[in-house]
Parts: sequence; C-alpha cells; structure tokens
Amino acid sequence: MVTATPTSARSETARTRRPRSSRATQRIGYAFIAPVAIGLAAFYLVPALATFGLSFAEWGQFGGWTFNGFENFATVFRSDLFWRALLNTIAYLLIGLLVLPIALLLAALLNRPGLRGVSVYRTLYFIPFVTLPVASGMVWKWLYNGEYGLLNEFLGLFGIQGTYWVANPATALIAIGAVQVWTQIGYYLIIFVAGIKAIRTDVQEAAEIDGAGSVRRFRSITVPLLTPTIFFCSVINVIATLQIFDLIYVMVQSQAANPAFNASQSIVTLFYDTAFVDNDKGTATALAFLLAILIAALTAVQFQLQKRWVTYD
Repeated sequence: MVTATPTSARSETARTRRPRSSRATQRIGYAFIAPVAIGLAAFYLVPALATFGLSFAEWGQFGGWTFNGFENFATVFRSDLFWRALLNTIAYLLIGLLVLPIALLLAALLNRPGLRGVSVYRTLYFIPFVTLPVASGMVWKWLYNGEYGLLNEFLGLFGIQGTYWVANPATALIAIGAVQVWTQIGYYLIIFVAGIKAIRTDVQEAAEIDGAGSVRRFRSITVPLLTPTIFFCSVINVIATLQIFDLIYVMVQSQAANPAFNASQSIVTLFYDTAFVDNDKGTATALAFLLAILIAALTAVQFQLQKRWVTYD
C-alpha cells in the first residue's frame, strides 16, 4: 500500500534542505571571488592602511620610524608648494573634463548612418590611449619645443611668434592638459559609441518621423538616454585626472631643469619629489592620504549629484 506524503511534511523537508544548499552555494561563490579578494587586500587594502599609519610617523634616513602625530599633515598644510600643486591638480581636472563632451560629439558623428571607415576612425582615436604615456610625452615635448618644434613652425606660417610651451610657466600647465585630453579621448569615445549603439533605434526613428533633426535628436534623446554612461565616464575621468603624473614627469622633468615645474606640478609629482628626491617619506605618505581623501570626496559628491541628472530607464 502506497502512503502519500502530506503536503505540510514535504514543505517542511524542503525548508530544512534549502539552507544547506544555500550555504554550499555561498561557499562556492566565496571560493570564486577569493583570488580577487586576496589580491585586492594584498595590493590595495594593506598598502592603504600602511600609508595611513605611516602618515603619522617620521621616517629615519637609514630605516625605522617614530610616531609624530599630525606633524606630517601640518607640514603639508604649511607648504606653499602643496597649495600650488592642489590648484594645479584642480586645473588639470577642469581641463580633463573637456574629454567627455569632445568624445561624446565624436561618438555621435561616428554613429551617423552611411559613414564609411568607422572602424578606421575608432582605431586612430584609440591609438593615443594605448600608447605609453612616456612615449606620448616625449613626442609632444618635441612638438612643443620652442626652437624647432612643429607647433611653432606651424604658427610661424601665420606670423605668430611661438613660445617655449612646456618651459613657460604661463603655458606649461595648459600644454600638458591638452596632451592629456588628446591621450584620453579614444577611451571614452569607445565607451560612448557602445552606449549610443545600445539606444533603441525605434525611439530615434519615431523622433525623426515627428520632424526632429539630428541636433534635436542628439540633445533630447541621445544625451538623456546616455546619462548613465556619461556618469560612469565622469567618475573614471576625475579619478584618473587627479592622479596625473607621467606626462608632467616626462615633459617638465624637474625643478632644476625647468622653470615651469612649480607652475605645472600636480599633487602626485609633489609626492614623488617629497618621497624620493627630498627623502621625506612621512610627509609624502601624508600627501598620498590627503589625495585619497580628495578623490573619495569628489567621487561621493558625484554620486550624490547624479541623482539629479542621470536617467535610468
């Protein structure tokens, strides 16, 4: 005789078995993320905590350290070079933000129907991004040369007197910022092209049927639907720009070799000089920690502001 299992008993059995399966799934998930988590902890979290701790210490010339409280931070805030480097870094940030509208406009142009050679244009725009910053800096330093640079040669054709672009304190920061924009356009261009292609074609077609021109469609459809992508790119752009170092180090070199060094150095170049030239690693770690706070604060502000202008459909 077959005895049917009551419904309540089957439900009770399922409830007792589900947690065991859930715990097994969690263990498998932890096993998959363990390599990445261990790598992040070893190469990011531990150095960050060590930097935070050592920012409250004074390093000896031959090793060892002693706790000195907030003296390193006081030294940073008393330094005129820090405030100048902070203003320069903010200037680099403002110049770097120009990458986003330029890349967005280029992406919209490359998505025009019937345009030939789109893959070639994408490759040409992307090459500067994958090129080593040191190589880009050396090439542009030659182009900016005040005696035989191609930029001054070109300006001379129109009777314009050029200058020593990366040796002039009035132009060095702008010249380096322009190179920074040039190297970053390709990266954001690829992201924006992908974002525009993800927009539904029927929305664009409906707007075109209603009589909206290409500019109106770009302003009223493309940009609003692309705001999540724009927000992502803005966060990445701010974080990357605040850490600018390679181009400055290659194009301006050092204070002894270039009179425009102080007028163009960033917080990261100041950190490098403080740590490895002046051998003041305690003040340098305080600089690094302050830069991390600045990046975190600006990122938090961006996440708060995105609630007002980012549209998620």
